[in-house]
Amino acid sequence: MLIRLMTATALAAAVSFAQSNPAFVQFTPSTTKGALYKPDSGPAPRIGVLLTHRTANFLSHIATRELARRGFLVLAMNPRFENNEAAVNWDEIALDIKSGVEFLRRQPGITKVILFGHSGGGTSMSYYQAVAEKGPAICQGASKLVPCTQALAGLPAGDGVVFMDAHPGNSINGLRSMNPAIIDNDPSKIDPALDPFHPKNGFNAAGPSNYSDAFKQKYFQAQAARMNRLIEQALDKAKRMKAGNYPYSDDDAFVITGGQGARLISFDPSLRDRTAQPRKLLKNDGTIATQIVESAMHYGVPAPRTPSFNGSARVLTVRSFLSTNAIRATNSQDGIDYCSTNNSVPCAVKSITVPVLFAAMGGYTFIRDNELHYELAASKDKDFIVVEGATHGATPCKECEKTPGQYSNSAKNFFDYVTKWINSRY
Repeated sequence: MLIRLMTATALAAAVSFAQSNPAFVQFTPSTTKGALYKPDSGPAPRIGVLLTHRTANFLSHIATRELARRGFLVLAMNPRFENNEAAVNWDEIALDIKSGVEFLRRQPGITKVILFGHSGGGTSMSYYQAVAEKGPAICQGASKLVPCTQALAGLPAGDGVVFMDAHPGNSINGLRSMNPAIIDNDPSKIDPALDPFHPKNGFNAAGPSNYSDAFKQKYFQAQAARMNRLIEQALDKAKRMKAGNYPYSDDDAFVITGGQGARLISFDPSLRDRTAQPRKLLKNDGTIATQIVESAMHYGVPAPRTPSFNGSARVLTVRSFLSTNAIRATNSQDGIDYCSTNNSVPCAVKSITVPVLFAAMGGYTFIRDNELHYELAASKDKDFIVVEGATHGATPCKECEKTPGQYSNSAKNFFDYVTKWINSRY
């Protein structure tokens, strides 16, 4: 969903740098496919880079062109659940990544494979790498909402992981985005004391909102409480399916009314994303400063908040909800049981030991999340940087600029930094 924030204009501008003839690659099952990008000139690549998501089409992702023109062999993959969130079976995405890693390792001259995780791709890649390093035992056990199976045994590990503005997980994003004011999953039943779109609670339809600390804490706790109720409902349905006393034996629709579009950070500048410690900021002129880094995200007039199925409901299934979109919590900000799900970057990075780079985009809302990922990563060789004024897709955030062109080099700076980081290690 977040990948759509990369503008068509920015993508079109990057085409001039594209590898001229990417090759289509078919995987099994047939819904899994890839595009292989090679540099048009220069030495034969030694390093392969693999990127994929959970459901998004990555075959023309900005990284394919930018990394190929910098000398890497790049395989972009679309997983078997492309554009179909409701069909997602989380573990099967790891099997698609396995196919991609094996493919790259078979290519002549390739000695190292780097996993590249952008946005939700960061969740996919972190999970894959963690299980590849430690085995299925880390994704099993009674604490997991949906334990993995032995089908994930023997995954070939990547040699390093680059995280590009990775969000913490569908599960965590869903928790923070749902509207806890909705009662009984009925959009006509709203608890006014929890309504984020009620002026009495601090909402401003004409500009930035201002919620009180008391409301925010009550809201974050209520988000967790609603998620926990949904989990219990889904687990009950799954149990009845297994026992044979449910209308279906395999799965069922699971619609979350108001399941998205209610993140307070999107409305209230007091929640503006920032680092907890002084961190490296890759500035537009290419220099690096160390400071507390705050998001440059622009807070404009929010979109109209009328009841809308397409705009706020999440259409999942019992299986896709439990395996990919559910997580236990007591508070949506700082009371999350990160390892109750296998869809969680903060949990997965604790088991990753290869070199890792976490890069947050400075014009968006995952700065603190990526700082936390960096803090939790088990790797001894780890790096964290924020790219000044970059959108979620690395292109310049023009609406964030105070002067024209203030963040014009964001994409170039980011991919130059990634190239230097990879080449200095491999």
